Amino acid sequence: MNAIFKRTSVRKYENKEVEAEKIDRLLRAAMAAPSAANQQPWELFVIKKKETLAALANCSPYGGCVKDAAMAIVPVYRKEMMMTEFADIDMAACTQNILLEVTELGLGAVWIGIAPLTERMENVRKVLSIPTHLQPYAIIPIGYPVGDAEPKDRFDAERIHF
Repeated sequence: MNAIFKRTSVRKYENKEVEAEKIDRLLRAAMAAPSAANQQPWELFVIKKKETLAALANCSPYGGCVKDAAMAIVPVYRKEMMMTEFADIDMAACTQNILLEVTELGLGAVWIGIAPLTERMENVRKVLSIPTHLQPYAIIPIGYPVGDAEPKDRFDAERIHF
């Protein structure tokens, strides 16, 4: 799977819309993630309005690039689940699937962490009017990347133990 090794964080985007077919693939990839007890806690907010992207950019000190993205996906999770202690793990798998599919589709994205920081989560909740039974998890700005970012080889043999 080359997407694992080609994936990189992208924060600069062309002024070009992401096609509906690609958005559909991203959402399907998100929901193909594994989850504890198959609880599938995720719901996904797709944001394309420039005003909303600009407001989301202010929800985190690291969110500036959101305003220039073609779109963003904000994964959220249902608070009332059978195994709430696994929600962060389930959502990480969901988010990683989105990032890998972004790479496969020739797009670029970056994972902007929101959870577990209450202030950032509440900022996102207010911007998107997210109901209280859902918990914001991340902001993923997505678009066509400006330039070619080279992924880093992060393999470190010293961290392998047999």
